[in-house]
Amino acid sequence: MKGTDPQDHARVMQARTAAIVVAATMVLWIGANFAGREMGLPVRYVFLFDFAALAAFFWALVVGIRLWLSRQSKE
Repeated sequence: MKGTDPQDHARVMQARTAAIVVAATMVLWIGANFAGREMGLPVRYVFLFDFAALAAFFWALVVGIRLWLSRQSKE
């Protein structure tokens, strides 16, 4: 990214981090639900996996909105 604004590079890195968090959360969430079902975990532990996934998705949503707003204010 030669000759670009350092803030643009920071935005790209934030967007990439948010995308990795969403992808990793999906894989871990599906894996945790499968493992919980196979191991016979109580439902309250499975809900912990769900709430952790919701927190990660909410974080990624907030980061995405902040990136979108910063891009809108730049234009």
